[in-house]
Amino acid sequence: MRAAFYRKQGPAHDVLQLGEVPTPEPGPGEVRVKVHASGVNPSDWKTRKGGLRGMFAPLVIPHSDGAGVIDAVGPGVDRSRIGRRVWIWNGQWKRAFGTAAEYIALPSAQAVDLPPETDDAAGACLGIPAFTAWQALRLANVAEGTTLFVTGGAGSVASYAIQIAKARGARVITTVSSDEKAARARGAGADATIDYRTEDVGQRVKALTGDRGVDALIEMDLNNNAKAYPSLLAPHATVVVYGMSATEATLPSMWMMQNSIDMRLFLIYEISETDRAAGIAELSKLLEDGRLIHNVALRLPLERIADAHDILERGEVVGNVVLDVVR
Repeated sequence: MRAAFYRKQGPAHDVLQLGEVPTPEPGPGEVRVKVHASGVNPSDWKTRKGGLRGMFAPLVIPHSDGAGVIDAVGPGVDRSRIGRRVWIWNGQWKRAFGTAAEYIALPSAQAVDLPPETDDAAGACLGIPAFTAWQALRLANVAEGTTLFVTGGAGSVASYAIQIAKARGARVITTVSSDEKAARARGAGADATIDYRTEDVGQRVKALTGDRGVDALIEMDLNNNAKAYPSLLAPHATVVVYGMSATEATLPSMWMMQNSIDMRLFLIYEISETDRAAGIAELSKLLEDGRLIHNVALRLPLERIADAHDILERGEVVGNVVLDVVR
């Protein structure tokens, strides 16, 4: 089969190759998916570049997210799954072979049925961006009446977080850095946007919440943003962290303790089976009801995987990057 892969870590154009590798066969409890679209996420370029984790196999096919059609099943899997359109989660987590290839074999549970109305590119955005948003909202206990602050409202995870929170009846405030990004965030349902480059974020939040602060905050960059928490959070608020820009962060810890702030950190690859099942159920319902907008900012052919990694690393697009695998 045709696949993109690397044999050592380093710059995208130096290490990523396109070539032929053996087509996988599904083992017990597995399905094989003919991949139509492969989602590119920040963790993919960071792992390929080196620094997150070392090479754990002599050849790595990157990318954990994807969408396609099941074309074969292994022992113990109902043959009725053959022909089903699916989206994939954790495709390359603790495994050498991800979705940047014509086929992937993986446990049946990691290939989730995709509603007819959802196209392959959208399906390739669900495993990490949408699921991260869902888990962050679960940990923050976001429900009807919650006032939620989402950092970076035009981003992939943030866009899904805004939409899911609004579907639950929450009020959402978010930060942006341009009029274009503000329009994207409002299109996802944000009630208020704050341009952090031109406005005092804390003052705006206080004005929007009657000086109280927000009930919950979804954080993509703990290291740079934590210092602002005293101006953003209400007493007993919850901060949920899904991203950071350095290995250590300085927190306003005394203020957080005095105000009983709850902080939760998580890695989407390692959530519990119970959470995973609940997330799949809610995301599937939202997809079936047509409640989710998928912010696919760029689609490229598999041959341009190195360009896709570099574009994402440089932050040149706002939204998801997807590779079209089917020729």
